[in-house]
Amino acid sequence: MLQASKQWKWIACPTQNRLLVDLDQDMQLCTPYKLRQLTDYVLAEPCFSLEDAAFYQQVYQYLDGFNLWQPAQLCQIALNATAAKFHLKPVLAKSWFFQPYTGVEPSVEAVIKLQSRIQCGEFLIIDHSEDASLCICLSEHYQLDENLSLNQFEVIRVLNNRVHPIYTHAQNSKTA
Repeated sequence: MLQASKQWKWIACPTQNRLLVDLDQDMQLCTPYKLRQLTDYVLAEPCFSLEDAAFYQQVYQYLDGFNLWQPAQLCQIALNATAAKFHLKPVLAKSWFFQPYTGVEPSVEAVIKLQSRIQCGEFLIIDHSEDASLCICLSEHYQLDENLSLNQFEVIRVLNNRVHPIYTHAQNSKTA
């Protein structure tokens, strides 16, 4: 795991019109988040805060438990999740793209499924309230409808009644 460091910092790059994470050692990660989507705080306070570092580590370790991603992918997901959670302006829910969840078992994991009319995709809940969840797209490309899509790590807010669990008890239980 790439350990967060006090040398890490956020860079609002006007050339790429994106938020970057400078990881020192000549490494930078370019997030998909455009400058107009960012809060003024990240522009004024570019240091990778203790809160950023704690969330980055929490996401990395949580996702590592699924044994689905390589360390470099985990680092990329966790850094994008951190950028989105703490440095993006609030977004409105766009639940109309997704089918409601009608199952009986609520999602207990932060990795969830969202089902549009066109496809099913994996998302990570990065911020949760009583009514809605802010999610980043884990799928490489996710089609919302015939005209709109999300690229990997782009953010969408959905009402919680659209959240489908990835794993349900029935899928996990073994039969004799």
